[in-house]
Amino acid sequence: MNGKLIFSIAKALMLARWKQTLIAAIGVTFSITMFVTLLGFMNGLNDLLDNLILNRTPHIRLYNEVKPTKIQPIDKDKSFKKSYNFVQSVKPNGGRLEIYDNASVLKALEKDSRVLGFSPKITTQVFYNVGAIDLVGAINGIDVEAENRLFAFKDYVTAGNFLDLKIIPNSIILGKIAAQKMLAEIGDVIQVTTPKGERMQLKVVGYFESGLQEVDKVQSYASIVTTQKLLGKTTNYITDIQVKLKDMTKAPDLAKEYANLFNIDAIDIQTANAQFETGSSIRTLISFAVGITLLIVAGFGIYNILNMMIFEKMDSIAILKATGFSGQEVKNVFILIGLAIGVVGGLFGLIFGFIFSVIIDNLPFITAAMPTVTTFPVNYDIKFYVIGTIFSIITTYLAGYFPAKKASKIDPVIIIRGK
Repeated sequence: MNGKLIFSIAKALMLARWKQTLIAAIGVTFSITMFVTLLGFMNGLNDLLDNLILNRTPHIRLYNEVKPTKIQPIDKDKSFKKSYNFVQSVKPNGGRLEIYDNASVLKALEKDSRVLGFSPKITTQVFYNVGAIDLVGAINGIDVEAENRLFAFKDYVTAGNFLDLKIIPNSIILGKIAAQKMLAEIGDVIQVTTPKGERMQLKVVGYFESGLQEVDKVQSYASIVTTQKLLGKTTNYITDIQVKLKDMTKAPDLAKEYANLFNIDAIDIQTANAQFETGSSIRTLISFAVGITLLIVAGFGIYNILNMMIFEKMDSIAILKATGFSGQEVKNVFILIGLAIGVVGGLFGLIFGFIFSVIIDNLPFITAAMPTVTTFPVNYDIKFYVIGTIFSIITTYLAGYFPAKKASKIDPVIIIRGK
């Protein structure tokens, strides 16, 4: 049978009940709109939360952990070689935090094609001396340019210039809350004391805000050179090496490889942030589930409308079959109606979904916890639009298929005789 004729019949049936057809199309449009908008917003929120943690976290951290020696003196005694030795309350042996022969480690990382970049770092506990009060804090000695290149350091410096750490000797960028507790303004000089009693005066050149108050109340940043001077260490002293990989998924395997190769402790980003990643995955799963549920509900609406259309158009279907239309051709008519509703409704849904996403993306979102964020986050990933399109077509096809199958089995003789 001529496809053009089937199309014209489907068009006539849709126009004959244009109000119901319009309602079905609006249902699909609403579902696709909410699907795209919801997933874009939820994944934008996930990206924002991920960036707060993961952007500031190396894929692999190399360091020396202070821990008790595994082999105790009793284990070396030959007379106890065949015995099981239990030593309680073992204490660390005072091992150094410094990474030994770090120059060769950095050189090996530089040659590794799997590594995107690395940044040496020194972490040390300090006390901020505020009059007669000492506030607990921590200083991170960083390679300023490497830290900015790999971890977007300048995005979290909300006042001052991050490059001043490199240019100005004995300078510090304070966590915003720590600065507020000390009433320290940019340009002021503060005094810090290390746990071993070394004291140093540092000039405040900026404020740092990570969005995590517990971090910003203690953490501050200085250059590696300044931190080495504060601790009274040589220029080759570092306690951490932060590594960024080209493929983050390889971090667990590479962390084990580096730990064995360099005889050092290594922790990967998946292990360090397992709970956080689980939360992001669950939020994404929930948003997908809600969106797909909306599409299925719209499909039931189309199914009901086509069922009613078949019931009211029994005479027309009987005439079609009596004039030579096969059951398959009648089925194609109603499947075409369902697909037309799905395609048109889905197309408008994608358009409105994008418009609503843009509107949300431009709504002001100002919070003290996230100073670098000014509007609500939205993810415009093309896969949300592709998934929405595919589901709208599949859902409306199935919604049209079952009523169409029913219509194809109608016996025209029974219908005409009944009339």
